[in-house]
Amino acid sequence: MRTFIALDVPSAFEDELAGVSRQLASVVEGRFLNRSTYHVTLAFLGDVDEAEARLAMDALDAACDGVEAPALSPTGLGTFGRPHDATLWLGLATQPALMDLAERVRTELHERDIAFDAKAFRPHITLARRARIPRGQLPELLFPAPAVAPSVTLYKSILDQTGATYKPLYRIEF
Repeated sequence: MRTFIALDVPSAFEDELAGVSRQLASVVEGRFLNRSTYHVTLAFLGDVDEAEARLAMDALDAACDGVEAPALSPTGLGTFGRPHDATLWLGLATQPALMDLAERVRTELHERDIAFDAKAFRPHITLARRARIPRGQLPELLFPAPAVAPSVTLYKSILDQTGATYKPLYRIEF
């Protein structure tokens, strides 16, 4: 099963971010994600079997033991890829609690020999895929107010023609 570990966003933050996404969709072509998919990926595991999923749950328990809930503080928009075929995202401040949690999750996965995408952690929430970013200025946007992540979850990602659906497998509330 295809899996990842992510911070969940609080509902008020999700509401505000959905408003930003609607504003952007009026000037940016692309496949905007459903608000139910907003999250901050801490580690992408890819395909794991049941035994590895259980080890990932153990890693999550160890990584979250005694940590404070990290803040989600928007810093602006960014993209991965080319302007005519980009992933559009909202960046988040690299605050110590957030960066520490990502490092702890990755360390615990590594100690259990669970493979994950080891690219440097860049905190963001994906808003759109296959986006075509227009030249010039985007509209003035009011980003969500800073908030605190309510939980961290091991998700199963189910892909189909319409995109991805995420099923929580294991969650830790802060």
